[in-house]
Amino acid sequence: MNRIARRFQDLRRTGRKALIPYITAGDPRPALTVPMLHTLVEAGADLLELGVPFSDPMADGPVIQKACERALSHGMSLRGVLELVREFRQTDSETPLVLMGYLNPIESFGYEAFVASAGAAGVDGVLTVDLPPEEAAELAEPLMAAGIDPIFLLAPTSSAERIRQTAPLARGYLYYVSLKGVTGSAIINVDEVANKLAQIRALTDLPLGVGFGIKDPFTAAAIAQVADAVVVGSTLVSKMAELADDPESMRREVGAMIAAMRLAMDAKD
Repeated sequence: MNRIARRFQDLRRTGRKALIPYITAGDPRPALTVPMLHTLVEAGADLLELGVPFSDPMADGPVIQKACERALSHGMSLRGVLELVREFRQTDSETPLVLMGYLNPIESFGYEAFVASAGAAGVDGVLTVDLPPEEAAELAEPLMAAGIDPIFLLAPTSSAERIRQTAPLARGYLYYVSLKGVTGSAIINVDEVANKLAQIRALTDLPLGVGFGIKDPFTAAAIAQVADAVVVGSTLVSKMAELADDPESMRREVGAMIAAMRLAMDAKD
């Protein structure tokens, strides 16, 4: 059992839902990424999603697009991201960490070399936004052989047939995109999310995480009522950009945002 499965098992045992913050590796500067990861864990994160910066992040809204641009301007690469993971693992061997990004950097790295390097660094899962299930076996199979979970997206438009096709390839959890659009856009309709999650649960036993559009404790708590995990990204990345020149305040305020979501998610009626 890897770290992701163990973490979800522990959460189920205590009746809690996973809080999964996302930040972009290398943004606003590479030296600030690992301290921020530790801050997120201390504030109540259960798993971490670390974005691999890419020059054409087509699923991401302007907040994360700009974060990728800042990270790339500092020379961040997939190899550099793995070095940050390795650094994080020097002092945290328990928190599951998922890389989230696009296929091109992995293809350029080479599948075999990437899987070996990711495993050695301490990566627990890989979510490749633009890798459809029909083309996933070449990467998903070596990932699973190395004990790394391939994680896939589902959307409001995913049909029952598409869910049946995707779920058997996935490990760890499925990431449900709550909105039709890019990250950080629109407002979530929790009832619509609940109905779609019920459809997905009829076809898989994997935990279901929900992301895109979660911006505050109220929404995090509402989604936690219907999902197994709450993924929050753009609102954190935006705050980091706002406070990029004041790292101490950045960690304090972003940590406070996660702590508030954690408190709201754990509150009992």
